[in-house]
Amino acid sequence: MKILIVNNMAPFVWGGAEELAVHLQRNLILAGHQAEVLRIPFQWEPANQIPSQMMLVRAMELSNVDRVIALKFPAYLIRHPHKTLWLLHQYRQAYDLLDAGQSNLPVGEEGEQIRRAIVAADGESFKETRRIFTNSDVTRKRLAQYNGFKATVLLPPLNDPEFFSGEDPQNYIFAGGRVNEMKRQHLLVEAMVHAPKTTQLVVAGPPDSPEDAARLHALVEKFGLQDRVTLDLRFLPRQVYSAYVNGASAVAYLPFDEDSLGYVAMEAATAGKALITTTDSGGILGLVKHESTGWVAEPTPPALADALAKLCNNKPQTREWGTAARALWLGMGITWPKTVEALLS
Repeated sequence: MKILIVNNMAPFVWGGAEELAVHLQRNLILAGHQAEVLRIPFQWEPANQIPSQMMLVRAMELSNVDRVIALKFPAYLIRHPHKTLWLLHQYRQAYDLLDAGQSNLPVGEEGEQIRRAIVAADGESFKETRRIFTNSDVTRKRLAQYNGFKATVLLPPLNDPEFFSGEDPQNYIFAGGRVNEMKRQHLLVEAMVHAPKTTQLVVAGPPDSPEDAARLHALVEKFGLQDRVTLDLRFLPRQVYSAYVNGASAVAYLPFDEDSLGYVAMEAATAGKALITTTDSGGILGLVKHESTGWVAEPTPPALADALAKLCNNKPQTREWGTAARALWLGMGITWPKTVEALLS
C-alpha cells in the first residue's frame, strides 16, 4: 500500500512527534509498504492566524494515496476516505490548557470564536476518521472529555533502544529533551538552590526559542550554580544524548500534563535509570511509580530538591528503582511491528 503520514512542521523545531513520524515511515517500509511523511507548516503564534491554517489543511486534496495516518492538529484535519488518526495531541490551548489558564488564545470574543472553530473542525475530522488511536490514556481521556469520541490507546515504541544500554552512574541528574516553559527545566535549576551541595545537574537539549535558553542561563547565574549545573542547550547527536542518559544517576522529566509516557522517560527506563517527575506531569506517571521506579514530587523547587537528595544520597536504592523502571517498560511489550499492525488493522 501507499501510506502517507501527515504531521505538522515548525521550522527548526524537532521533537518527539517528528521522531515518531520518521520511524513510523521507516517501519512501514520494513513491513513492505510505500510510505512518505507530509509535513504541513503550522505556527501557533499569533493565535488569530490559526483558523486560516486550518482552512489550508482542509482544502488540500490527496491523490495516489491508499491510506493516511495523521498525528497532530491541524495536520489531522486533512481529508481522505481512509484516514487513521494516531492522536499525539490536539490544540490543547483550546481545551485543557485553556481551563488551566495557560492558553495563547486571545481573551474575549475573538479567542472564543477561535476556540469554537477548533472544536468544530476537530469534531468534523474525527467523525470522518475510520479509526482513532491515542498515544496515551491521558490523551484518550481528554478526547472523551472535551470531544466525546472514543479511542484505543496505542503507546509509541522506543525508536532506537540499542543506544540506551545503561552504564555505571557518574553522579549527576540528567534532564533531557526540548527546553521550554511547558517542560519546566527551570524548576530543576531552582531546586538546585535547595539541594545538597554535592548534587550535580545536567540539562541538555534544544531550546524552542532563545528566550527559553536565556531563562536557564539567567537562573544559573542568579543563584551562582555555575559549578553544579551544566547547560548543553543545542540539538544533540544521538550518541551524545544517549551518553548523557547512560551515565546519569537518575533522569528527571517534569512536563506539565504530558500527553504520553515521553521519549525521555522511555529512554531512561531502557537504560535502567530511576526517574524523577511531578504529580501533575500526566502520561509519564505511567512509568514513574513513587518509590518503585523513581520519585514523584510536588512541582515546587523545595519538593524537587528533596527528590534530588534522596536519589543522589541512596545510590543502591536508586539503582534498584532504575532496574524496576526497565522491567516495567520492557514488560509493556511495545514494538514497532505490533504498532504497524494495529495502525493498518
